[in-house]
Amino acid sequence: MTEESSTSHHGHLSVAMTTKEDDRMQNVDGKSSASINFYVQCAVVVIGVVGMAGNALILYALVASKQHKKHVLIVNQNALDLFSSFSLVVTYTARLCNIQLSGASGYWLCITLLSGIFVWVGIVGSVVNLAIITIDRYLKVVRNKHLPPWAIKSATAFAWFAGTVSNTPYMLETTGVINGQCYRWILYKSHTAKIFSLTWYIVAYYIDILGEMSSRL
Repeated sequence: MTEESSTSHHGHLSVAMTTKEDDRMQNVDGKSSASINFYVQCAVVVIGVVGMAGNALILYALVASKQHKKHVLIVNQNALDLFSSFSLVVTYTARLCNIQLSGASGYWLCITLLSGIFVWVGIVGSVVNLAIITIDRYLKVVRNKHLPPWAIKSATAFAWFAGTVSNTPYMLETTGVINGQCYRWILYKSHTAKIFSLTWYIVAYYIDILGEMSSRL
């Protein structure tokens, strides 16, 4: 074997070893990222279970003390939080299963469960209900007025309605299945649509509600 061919042989061997080492590092990084994601999802499930237990205990205490009819908005607040906690557990447990999605059943599983739509219905409804509670307290303490029962019942229903209507169209537009994977809340049709959606969300649920609450305090 000549010196030139020997040098060429060692060069190819070095490149092959380097490539193999790079692939091994990528596999290690991928496994590490997957492991971190797995533990994070497990932690979210635990948080959801704790949230379920806490809100269920409060609801039980209100019913057992027969105070639930006097504090309808507080009951609704805990019901929304219980609903979102339960949905959080179910959603992240399903994500841990790494289900391969296909066909119409895969699409509906993506948008109804894996998307986390029910979690957001509970969260947004909880924010709206909290704003209603603030207004109710303002009227009682500052204005010495009480909302009639029909208004309170309508307000509780509105919190659920607002959480559903404000999230469902947005989720349907930005969620879908690609290559067997569920892509959630990120499939915008254009950059303009993305900016518009984010702006609307900030205005509707932060500036508007927080401004309303601060004006009542």
